[in-house]
Amino acid sequence: MPSSEPFIENLLAQMTLEEKVGQLNQVNPGPGLHPDMIRQGLLGSVLNASCALAGQSTEELDDVANSNRLQRLAQEARLKIPLLFGRDVIHGYRTVFPIPLGQAAAFDPDMTEAAASVAAREASSEGIKWTFAPMLDIARDPRWGRIAEGNGEDPLLGARLAAAAVRGYQGSDLSQPDRIVACAKHYAGYGAAEGGRDYEAGEISESTLRDVYLPPYESAVRAGVGTLMSAFIDLNGFPATANRHLLTEVLRGEWGFDGFVVSDWESVKELVYHGVAEDDAHAARLALHAGLDMDMVSNAYSSTLAASVRNGQVPVEELDLAVRRVLRVKQRAGLFENPFTDPKRRARDLLRPDARQLARKLARESMVLLKNDGDLLPLKDFRRVLVAGPFVPARGELFGAWTPNGRAEDVTPLEQSLRQTAPKDMELWFTDKNDLALHLAHEVDAIVLLMGEHPVRSGENCNVSDLGLPPGQAEFISTISALGKPVILVIFAGRPLAISQTMAHAQAALYAWHPGIEGGAALAEVLFGLEAPSGRLPVTFPRATGQVPVYYNHKNSGRPIGLNGKFPTRYGDLLTSPLFPFGFGLTYTTFEYTDLHLDADRLRGKLGIRLKVTNTGRRPGREVVQLYTRDLVGSLTRPVRELKDFQALELLPCESRMVDFTLTEEQLAFTRLDGTRGTEPGSFHLWVGPDSQRGLQAAFRL
Repeated sequence: MPSSEPFIENLLAQMTLEEKVGQLNQVNPGPGLHPDMIRQGLLGSVLNASCALAGQSTEELDDVANSNRLQRLAQEARLKIPLLFGRDVIHGYRTVFPIPLGQAAAFDPDMTEAAASVAAREASSEGIKWTFAPMLDIARDPRWGRIAEGNGEDPLLGARLAAAAVRGYQGSDLSQPDRIVACAKHYAGYGAAEGGRDYEAGEISESTLRDVYLPPYESAVRAGVGTLMSAFIDLNGFPATANRHLLTEVLRGEWGFDGFVVSDWESVKELVYHGVAEDDAHAARLALHAGLDMDMVSNAYSSTLAASVRNGQVPVEELDLAVRRVLRVKQRAGLFENPFTDPKRRARDLLRPDARQLARKLARESMVLLKNDGDLLPLKDFRRVLVAGPFVPARGELFGAWTPNGRAEDVTPLEQSLRQTAPKDMELWFTDKNDLALHLAHEVDAIVLLMGEHPVRSGENCNVSDLGLPPGQAEFISTISALGKPVILVIFAGRPLAISQTMAHAQAALYAWHPGIEGGAALAEVLFGLEAPSGRLPVTFPRATGQVPVYYNHKNSGRPIGLNGKFPTRYGDLLTSPLFPFGFGLTYTTFEYTDLHLDADRLRGKLGIRLKVTNTGRRPGREVVQLYTRDLVGSLTRPVRELKDFQALELLPCESRMVDFTLTEEQLAFTRLDGTRGTEPGSFHLWVGPDSQRGLQAAFRL
């Protein structure tokens, strides 16, 4: 094919068949990584992970001396093609940030970008040049353990954070030594696995796929993401690993992506288990033809593709296309010019003070205040406070899943953080023993309970059938609350939990997610009022496990709630509303929305929207102002609300500010009945408010 990349074309022309296949081969450290394989040019990438579930453990596989040693072996090969070292750098490297779902709660793309930039700097200092992040799966079922790794349920929020993460990892020049190649995963629909069970099949209509699940990936591609990872999922009857519609027609044909696609762990070989391939050779042919360029550790490509090309079952042009994509990313990453890592960087770039400060700020922004009866928080008017619960001694438990380079000793213990920040005249007592807590509770003025789920309960293959707190915690909270003392509940978790009954036993509740390395300090600053919580829920909280999937942008149905004279869609034993809606979050002040005005009653090209937001409380505060619309009539049924924009405001007490949004016609486009994307004329409702259930309302026509 004609090429504007002479260097790559010249290199490709010199490669043997085996060397070409080698560039599509990724192995992890172990018996499969033999020095002769590298010297012979039979390896394209090294995955620094010991097993498929490396995200559930801490493992030190990254070593700049080792990566440089392996790169020197690559320089001994005939063509001197450098290796690409990959690693799961999901929400920080040594400086661990809040889990991605927690970061999404900040509604702050700039912070997400900054955190990814720190992760890139730290990981690259130890020879890593490729991360398998960001994870962009829309998730509507919190039973799925991997909801912790993504940005929640909304396509717009997910799309903005996708672009931010790509910018953070890759920067404006991917060849710079402190930047790494990003990998948008898992493409696509992985979050729709049936029953929230990892690796299960999913059924998604084409319109829902395009309007809900694909926007974050398209956003990442528009932001210049270098690679994508295919999903394990059997999507609509055919596995994503070999789905040519997704990997070629949409990704390359419609979006113009020119990087490469890597499989998930052994998912090429798993095409045999799915039942669409007879053997590894058949699986490799299907995946390559679909547009899957690199085989992650299954050895299906390396053991079969050369023979398939020789016997005519795989066109050499198809193989060349995949190799060209891999070489292109390596060139953009600057590996041909500088394959080695400066060993002095590690001492400079790991755990810098500014990185820890960023981690603390992002942890604060991610925490969501769910309840604060009587303005119990911030804690200030109590002489003696008991801090109890299983997270009292937590250090590494604050990290969350997928933090293989996090070290517990880097974390300031929660007890130390709280003591350092508490008012000088406040006495704090700590225990993680339930019986002792019940004894001490009689002697204190208020009780802070640090509860939630351990990180190993979330992440890959950590799905749950019951979204309640881990066994025994709800009962303990109930017993403590029966003593009549004020109870402040802090929950650490990797997913939304069904905590309806538990919420009734607490006067205040703060959702801290898994907040990362500075989570203890951030929690202390929020609890004692040095800072105010400002997070908003990026995912709907169910009242009970049986209510899921529950999400704000659902369809109306033919018998919606509130329609007189009809039996509505509902459960007979549960309220239809969620426990907490998408976008919800309190802070230590209050805000009022007034004077909503549209600059026209019809949208022609764009529509100006203006309103006034006032801080009506006594403290400064951050408010996330959210714009939603509803398309009342469409050729396909439309969601009851869709987030179209958001802005964060910092307002002083009694301060008012005019907030402006511009709504464009493109923002109202959707996948129509005929399969095309566009708008349809008609009536719309619009809301501007603090979450997906409240707000000032207006109407307009398109």
